[in-house]
Amino acid sequence: MLRAELEDAGLDPDAVDLIEVTNEEEARARRFPGSPTIRIDGEDVQDPSGLPIGLTCRIYQRRDGRVSPLPDPADIRAALERTKGAN
Repeated sequence: MLRAELEDAGLDPDAVDLIEVTNEEEARARRFPGSPTIRIDGEDVQDPSGLPIGLTCRIYQRRDGRVSPLPDPADIRAALERTKGAN
C-alpha cells in the first residue's frame, strides 16, 4: 500500500526504509506505537497519541470509523502532501 501511494505521488517506491524493532527498549527509544508504524520524514501518518509504546500490533482508525491493521490510504496521501509542501 505505501509503495503504491509513493508511486502514485510520483515518488520513488523503493525509498522506503524498513526498520525492525526487536525489543521493548528499542520500542521506547523509537517511540514505537506498534506494528506497522508508517512514518514519512519522521512523522507518523496518523496521530499515535494515546497508543501504548511497545511491541504490539497497531490498530488504525479509518476515516469511515472502522478500525484496521493498516492506515487509511487517505492518511498516507495527506502525509505525503505535507512532506512535499515542506520541501
